[in-house]
Amino acid sequence: MSFESLGLGAPLLAAARQRGYLGPTPIQSAAIPPALAGRDVQGAARTGSGKTQAFGWPVLQRLAQDGVPPEGRKRPVRALVLAPTRELAAQIGESLREDAQHLPAALKIAIAYGGVSINPQMMRLRGGADIVVATPGRLLDLVDHNAVSLADVQVLVLDEADRLLDLGFADELRRVLALLPPRRQTLLFSATFPQAVTALADALLDDPVRIALAGAGDESAAAAEARTSAAAHIHQRTITVDTAPRTQLLLKLIRDHGWKRVLVFVATQYAASHIASKLHVGGLKAEAFHGDLSQGRRTQLLDDFKASRLQVLVATDLAARGIDIEQLPVVVNYDLPRSADDYIHRIGRTGRAGEPGHAVSFVPAASEAHFRLIEKRLGQRVPREVIAGFEPTEAAPAKGAAEAPHGTGGVKGKRPSKKDKLRAADAARAAERAARAAKRR
Repeated sequence: MSFESLGLGAPLLAAARQRGYLGPTPIQSAAIPPALAGRDVQGAARTGSGKTQAFGWPVLQRLAQDGVPPEGRKRPVRALVLAPTRELAAQIGESLREDAQHLPAALKIAIAYGGVSINPQMMRLRGGADIVVATPGRLLDLVDHNAVSLADVQVLVLDEADRLLDLGFADELRRVLALLPPRRQTLLFSATFPQAVTALADALLDDPVRIALAGAGDESAAAAEARTSAAAHIHQRTITVDTAPRTQLLLKLIRDHGWKRVLVFVATQYAASHIASKLHVGGLKAEAFHGDLSQGRRTQLLDDFKASRLQVLVATDLAARGIDIEQLPVVVNYDLPRSADDYIHRIGRTGRAGEPGHAVSFVPAASEAHFRLIEKRLGQRVPREVIAGFEPTEAAPAKGAAEAPHGTGGVKGKRPSKKDKLRAADAARAAERAARAAKRR
């Protein structure tokens, strides 16, 4: 299949060529035609599969065809893209701006996220914008300051939809949805589709085209397919090692394999700073990346890492969603993530856009049962390795004892925590309210 056959016009065909695409990815082939036709779309696809262009190009083409207001008239916001993190919002916005340069109509694209002063963002919104890419909290701040109106939105895009229903976003999302026109096109994308996202999709989407790359028809199957396909193209290694020598093992692997860039995931902000400091003492250019850093510092670290001025980025799960780092050779799970979905998002930072990718997980004896749960949910088994000089001596905890020490990233089991229950209840209430609103259309 070619990009021409999808219905894209000459300007976006030029954008595809500039990006080096030889042809559309599976999610682009499936999502672009119905999106161009004005249909609602629910897309399940692994990270690094070209999702941004799958929704971005149809939005750009639709707005360009409709034209822009005459010079001097304020531009109404016609497309809204919501993302859960500052980094992802910035990445989507810059991607849209890059592709929009090929359009005959000069579209104005505004990016808004927290952690920085709101005043420059308000100034850039003077005169309006054709597209706003934002995190929910900062978008609501701008609405409260009368800096932006959502009354004219024609297209709503939710990227990383599962995360938008996590970490307290559900209430903010409900407030944003209440400000939108009831009749609009909605494009909803996620690499994983837990139950809360499925409920949201059912409430928000009107006769949608549902896409799962293996052709699965229901949401649970789509989620399983997305998990499996995300892991299948990445070479995964699991190393059994005691807890204490993990940093020395990490140093050895980086030196032995000659990794030029390594993204290391840990469970806590303290661990990120502590391990980055140890790696720095070991002679590596390493820095910590977590939510306590200023937005300016986070942006600088990502820029340095992408440009290979920084060899190792030791990060919390803040870096696990949506961030696109071209030709990243390896991801290391120093601490295990809490869930199989988080594992997929972490390792999805490597092996993007068809590039080879490698993921290494350290599994102390206390975390073995947790990693088995990840394997079970992925439907695969990763052979265990032992590295000479790092032979494990620790024993697994006795039955009934805690299976992983605090801070090592224990994986969520089948029994939800109190926080999980609160999130699920919040998401369910938001979905129910959205469903009632949809019925009133």
